Amino acid sequence: MSEAQRNLPPVTVETRPFWEACRDGRLLLQQCRGCGHRQFYPRLVCSQCLGRELDWIEACGRGQVESFTIMRQAISPAYRNDLPYVVAIIRLAEGPTMLSNVIDCDPEALQIGMDVELRWATVTDEITLPKFGPA
Repeated sequence: MSEAQRNLPPVTVETRPFWEACRDGRLLLQQCRGCGHRQFYPRLVCSQCLGRELDWIEACGRGQVESFTIMRQAISPAYRNDLPYVVAIIRLAEGPTMLSNVIDCDPEALQIGMDVELRWATVTDEITLPKFGPA
């Protein structure tokens, strides 16, 4: 019987710089040259003004828990050994929000507004996931 596979984000033309930076331990966001809007997830256009001139900026890796849920049932067999785990919306210090996991913390101790900082989880040679833990 083969081991269940985890769902991993695809590496595309617009996301490749992001994933390469994650592998190097850097969290990148996009910033529009036209309006200054900062965004995550990586896109080909600015989500604010639809401008196409986007620069990559490095995030500081800090933020706050804006919302979260504690997963107590696995969405697939591949996640069974992780239970319980936290899926959270993190408001980055730079402004954008990011869906991620909060780790290194008792899920029952997690609170809205809790300060968190970046942690890295290497999953494959190509994918290192940004996760967060208590600051």
